[in-house]
Amino acid sequence: MSALTTHGRRGRATGAERGSLSVEIVILAPVLLLFVLMVVFAGRWSIAQQGVQSAAAEAARAASIARSPGEASGSAREAALTSLTNQDLRCSTQTVVVDTAGFAGAPGTPGTVSATVTCVVDMRDLAVPGVPGTRTLTATMSSPLDTYRSRQG
Repeated sequence: MSALTTHGRRGRATGAERGSLSVEIVILAPVLLLFVLMVVFAGRWSIAQQGVQSAAAEAARAASIARSPGEASGSAREAALTSLTNQDLRCSTQTVVVDTAGFAGAPGTPGTVSATVTCVVDMRDLAVPGVPGTRTLTATMSSPLDTYRSRQG
């Protein structure tokens, strides 16, 4: 019978231990919530950065197949904005800067064109303490021009 009594005592919490689980949950819940919000923020930032890089790559590629610097700038801007829209990346402001200096070279000389895409992403909906409401993401990509194609520069 003493074994039964000992076993019964092990299963019950003593008066000093009652409520300690509730206190632990109250203390840990905000920390866990903050951790989850930081993971969500990092994921959104990473996806947005990848989207901006993809838009810059598409803009550089579109500019590299154009025949003139003016056409290259227009094609690059259109490609970048289309890419950002297709990826559902909502930029409060976005800029596309195209470097068309490679068009000035004579046919037969290597040249490149580069595109820089900047996107200001609104992250205020996350409400993570210490995280700014907007993040500015920038990516620059280059693409080679066809070495033997005529260029208007």
